[in-house]
Amino acid sequence: MKSVRTIIVIVFLLILTAGCTKEEDPTEVFDAYLSNWKDGNFQAMYEQLSEEVKGNITEEAFIERYQNIYNGIEAANVKIISTAGQLEQEKLKEDVVTFPYKVEMDTIAGPVEYSHQVTLEQGDANVWLIKWNSSQIFPQLSEGEKVGVQTLKAERGELKDKNDQGLAINDEATVIGLIPGEMEEDTETSKEKLAEGLGISVEEINSALAASWVTPEVFVPIQTLPIENDEIDSYLDIPGVSSQSITVRTYPLGAAAAHLTGYVREVTAEQLEELEGYQTGDMVGNAGLEKLFEKKLRGHNGSHIYITDRDGDFKETIAKTEPVDGEDIQLTIDIDLQQQIYKQLEGDAGTSIALDPDTGKVLSLVSSPAYDPNAFVRGLSDEQWKEWNEDTNEPFLNRFTSRYAPGSVFKTITASIGLETGVTNSDKIRQIDGLYWAKDDSWGDYYVTRVHDKTDINLRAAFVYSDNIYFAQEALEMGKDVFLKEAAAFGFGEEIPFPFSIPPSSLTNNGEIGSEVQLADTAYGQGEVMMSPLHLALSYTPYLNEGDLLYPSLIAGEEPEIWKEALIDKGTANLIRDNLIQVVEDPNGTAHRTYIPGINIGGKSGTAEIKGSKEDDNGNENGWFVGFHPDKPKLLLVMMVEDVKERGGSSYVISKAKHVLEYMQ
Repeated sequence: MKSVRTIIVIVFLLILTAGCTKEEDPTEVFDAYLSNWKDGNFQAMYEQLSEEVKGNITEEAFIERYQNIYNGIEAANVKIISTAGQLEQEKLKEDVVTFPYKVEMDTIAGPVEYSHQVTLEQGDANVWLIKWNSSQIFPQLSEGEKVGVQTLKAERGELKDKNDQGLAINDEATVIGLIPGEMEEDTETSKEKLAEGLGISVEEINSALAASWVTPEVFVPIQTLPIENDEIDSYLDIPGVSSQSITVRTYPLGAAAAHLTGYVREVTAEQLEELEGYQTGDMVGNAGLEKLFEKKLRGHNGSHIYITDRDGDFKETIAKTEPVDGEDIQLTIDIDLQQQIYKQLEGDAGTSIALDPDTGKVLSLVSSPAYDPNAFVRGLSDEQWKEWNEDTNEPFLNRFTSRYAPGSVFKTITASIGLETGVTNSDKIRQIDGLYWAKDDSWGDYYVTRVHDKTDINLRAAFVYSDNIYFAQEALEMGKDVFLKEAAAFGFGEEIPFPFSIPPSSLTNNGEIGSEVQLADTAYGQGEVMMSPLHLALSYTPYLNEGDLLYPSLIAGEEPEIWKEALIDKGTANLIRDNLIQVVEDPNGTAHRTYIPGINIGGKSGTAEIKGSKEDDNGNENGWFVGFHPDKPKLLLVMMVEDVKERGGSSYVISKAKHVLEYMQ
């Protein structure tokens, strides 16, 4: 009897419990669905779908559709907000309930917002399920349609010279490629002929054809033709070969401005990890001004998110941001002068800088030898890369940003110090005998040498004959402390504000002159003196600006700036300028070979010895020339050629500089 009672109680409790089962609330189900959506939990979303919907789309396809679309549009900060408010209780008692919602997200094409609704139906066991369709992703999206994303490329800004001529431009180029389906049966013959014509290997062609996206009917680019070779007929005779016209970065001056412009290349995997806002296939500046001004030149790509219908045709735009083209940058460079100087240096290792001495505007920046930057855009062969890399003259070395011993072109600074401190004057004469001189026996076997044996030497003669002994004696009379202090005022040890990083020039290795011998050598630009070509050019601007040392400028429109106002007295500046003119005009002058009848030219030549000791006869020599035309058109030119010892020393450089000075008249 007791067991019967127990059974009755259990049955009663079960009935009571069943009667108290709480019916599922559709509002809570809807909120959970939105929460899963916001969190990107597409698997949980799928589990909430009705059986009818699940019969039309698999879980894998559902998840993949959302992921592909959201990844493609770079969806971020996704917000899914219910706008249902408080629904009437009567509606909640129905078998089908519709809830409104709002979606907000950031995308690659900007913010996207839309309002829509989702319907829930009550299934078995009073469970509420989602009646999903594609319009919930975007209201405009119907079944069978697709969401597409297009990058709207920004045009890279161009680099132009002072006359608006292009240094780095966007120009048309011809791409030779293959359409696999149009190649005849003997495909290997077509590949071999094309490889031979383009100067590449068959393996490179096979690699291009093996890309995952290649289909029989698509054009597969193989190589962009060089600027100087746009003849395509011979290629088109090969079965399967076709061509396309594209816009590529082009450097009209080629090697003549390579270290100035630099070049762009497709962004590497390593760069993608370091740079923000870049994607595979983007071009990025890798050297020169292309790299230095990358942010200004690059611009910002736009994006277009759109829907295509079942036939693949455009249907509707979801979001779109227009591209912002890069900024054009106009330089102070004179293309014609740049080319002329490079022509003079081509084949030699050297550098040259030209300035407008009135303003500090840089008219040319040349480094030789160089490379063709177009090769990095249009296709660089392994052979060419190897040739450049193994060239002992280092064509990738930017010499106008390097430092060198200046030699005798430094003597203007020593003369300026002497005149400013009263040690030197134009009438002072030094009695010097012979080609060798040492102060006393304390110098041991060390001596200063000169080329011309002249007894009575004043400042004018010291410049004309470039007399090392005269300037060494002047510096010794000044003393090392005065000399170092006054010389440093010319900008030694200071950074030069300039787009290119220019290492500060130095007078000594440790800030001190340790001996009279070092002081003597320093006076004529040897010792431990190291100067950049740009600083050397600037150090001559006081003689053409009545004492003001100028800052350089490379961007057109920048106001001229004075680096060191009244660095030297106006009288000092004019006296040294006149002496430099005599160096050219006097038949005995070391730079007389630059003399051009009827044209007022001044200058200073120099040969810097690059060797370990005075007794080292096997050391190298760099030849220098600094010249200027003080009248219109004003020009200040610095030119240096390495390894001139067996080629006439600085005379080798002077002959090249003369051609440039003649060209500018």
